[in-house]
Amino acid sequence: MFPTSTFSSLHSTNVTPTPSLSYLSTSSLSSSSSTSSSSSSPSSSLSLLQSSCLHRRHLRSFCAFGDTQLRIDPKSKGLKVTCSVGSEPLKVMISGAPASGKGTQCELIVQKFGLVHISTGDLLRAEVSSGTEIGNKAKEFMNAGRLVPDEIVTAMVMTRLSRQDAKEKGWLLDGYPRSFSQAQSLEELKIRPDVYIVLDVPDEILVNRCIGRRLDPVTGKIYHLKNFPPETEEIKSRLVIRRDDTEEKVKSRLEIYKKNAEAISSTYSNIVKKINGNRPKEEIFKEIESLLLQVQKDRVKMMKPGNIIPEIKNKKNQDNWRGIPTKLNNIPHSREIRKYFYTDVLEATQRAINDGRTRLKVEINIPELNPEMDVYRIGTLMELVRVLALSFADDGKHVKVCVQGSMGEGALIGMPLQLAGTRQILEFMDWGDYGAMGNFIKIGSVGSKEVDEQDDIFVIVAPQNAVGNCIIDDLKAMTDAAGNRPVILINPRLKDLPGSSGVMQTMGRDKRLEYAASFENCYFFRLLYYAGTQYPIMGALRMSFPYRYELYKRVDEPSGKEKYVILSTFPERPDTDEVNDAFLGKPRNKTKEASGIW
Repeated sequence: MFPTSTFSSLHSTNVTPTPSLSYLSTSSLSSSSSTSSSSSSPSSSLSLLQSSCLHRRHLRSFCAFGDTQLRIDPKSKGLKVTCSVGSEPLKVMISGAPASGKGTQCELIVQKFGLVHISTGDLLRAEVSSGTEIGNKAKEFMNAGRLVPDEIVTAMVMTRLSRQDAKEKGWLLDGYPRSFSQAQSLEELKIRPDVYIVLDVPDEILVNRCIGRRLDPVTGKIYHLKNFPPETEEIKSRLVIRRDDTEEKVKSRLEIYKKNAEAISSTYSNIVKKINGNRPKEEIFKEIESLLLQVQKDRVKMMKPGNIIPEIKNKKNQDNWRGIPTKLNNIPHSREIRKYFYTDVLEATQRAINDGRTRLKVEINIPELNPEMDVYRIGTLMELVRVLALSFADDGKHVKVCVQGSMGEGALIGMPLQLAGTRQILEFMDWGDYGAMGNFIKIGSVGSKEVDEQDDIFVIVAPQNAVGNCIIDDLKAMTDAAGNRPVILINPRLKDLPGSSGVMQTMGRDKRLEYAASFENCYFFRLLYYAGTQYPIMGALRMSFPYRYELYKRVDEPSGKEKYVILSTFPERPDTDEVNDAFLGKPRNKTKEASGIW
């Protein structure tokens, strides 16, 4: 039963003779080669254009859920990832400007994953050479120097996708769609890839690659005068420049490519993955391979019985929430309790990012995550960070996990004790077998120099000021450099800590506090105790984006068990008086008097 005395202020931690309710202090966390489109015998017909219902039936058959299997093919070099009949295979689109290296990466993807490589250029040549109805129609446009209409190209792609090998092995759609209308046609027919890969290469590099290319008219092989020179002088003497490889035409093609790429970007914005294509082909493929393996891994998880498609799951998260776990003062926390909070934080953070929020903070305060308690566990903090980073990496995002380094000079040099050794722990943690660490997850410090162009999301581990030193300047420089990319602070402690001169408390304090307040909570959880105590737990305050703050009271049951009963909800974080009033049953709109000890 609650005493009827006045409760303490939100930030009070002083022991008072009169028991009063207090928030827990801020904390940290612990703890085969494919069947090529050109070699397949075309059997398409213009009647396919009027058979969209048939297309939809074909493509829906691609989406039958089953157990994805990974097998080792003893005849191939290394591991070959394939899908058994009845499961949903990989579906990949790849795009890149002329000379981006797309053809090379397609060959490597097909060799590794056994996907059916579908190129619209190959399809057109096959249809024309075979004299099919679609081929003859396309030839009329090509001979007239006109672009082949979208409906003809889409019909050819649909026909190829409906073949049995594409259904069983999966497909790699190369350079298609090229326009918004083509992308929308595929969307209407329910054709959507698991991932849309874009090879990103600077224009000047692309131009140099193109104008240095040479064609061997005898073998059809492409060489480059600098990067891939011919093997003999005889071959070199007969090389010719392709008509499209002049600087003027290359720049024109680049502009067309950019315009088309921009037009279809909105269709695939949530699955696009940009890959730095200005590297050796082996490095590029290593990143692509890691990405596709993660898609496979995620597919395996999703196919397990009882798993829910993420979009559906997120809509049901709040309705299916099981309530606050009990026995939170039992230390160490059970694996189930830790997993509960990791999942709760992850789902709230994902919702906030999907809603376009970019400056976020997570504040979670349970005993293992409260550095002011002797049961604080740095491992629990690291586990939470790992769950967040791996989840974002599974979505193909590059994640930079940042831990602040030493600050200050002379006698004040060093870092907060809470963070000592954190970076080493992160580096030696188990990050899985799919190459996430190093490819999609990297560890850095706090500052603008840590922001790389390929980084998508930044997770900053417990940023905090040290005595006489302030992390906010480095943090602000980093967020400025990050631009509109999400930055997530995990249990920040950004209040001023005075130095011996007291200067830090006064100079620029307003600006520092304003910046710290610019991060919005995507998740908040704090246990409530009587002021000056850490036992028993009296209640909890929870917020999970985008829902309201929920105030709970812990209730002992006759059976000896306990439960949390909701008392009230708030659109914004309640102050101490609002919490006190809710526990005492006072009306919400009653005029408050100052209470507590500050």
